Amino acid sequence: MTFRLSQRSFQKLVGVNEQLQDTVKKAIELTKIDFGVIYGVRTFDEQKKLYDAGRSQTMNSKHLLQDDETGHAVDLMAYQDGDPCWEIQVYDEIADAMKEAAVRTDLKIRWGAAWHIDDLRAWEGTAEDAMNAYVDLRRSQGRRPFIDGPHFEIN
Repeated sequence: MTFRLSQRSFQKLVGVNEQLQDTVKKAIELTKIDFGVIYGVRTFDEQKKLYDAGRSQTMNSKHLLQDDETGHAVDLMAYQDGDPCWEIQVYDEIADAMKEAAVRTDLKIRWGAAWHIDDLRAWEGTAEDAMNAYVDLRRSQGRRPFIDGPHFEIN
């Protein structure tokens, strides 16, 4: 089944780096899981609110305008049967589509459930394997993993 982005998703992509936009547009054609864009560019105040609430780990977010005056991050929401879904396994599938799309658009991306991988395109296994490797790494360091499955950023 082929999915397509909604008008709302296209609006959320306004101001996002063009190559990242192209990657998201290609991923929706490749994915097995429907998704939409829920965040693109954020204002400083929006980022501060998310940071203060513990929903973001940094005030140096790539959702904020970068040196090229575009946002370098998107958050994608999965949909199953038209309803939002937060189950991490569906984000593995979306990450696989984003990885393939990034290969096709030649964009170096990082996924928020595998922070240790600088370029998801270079990862040999599945996104699920990448996330599990990240979780194992953090635990081996005595640190809690920060899993942000909807998040993709230019690295």
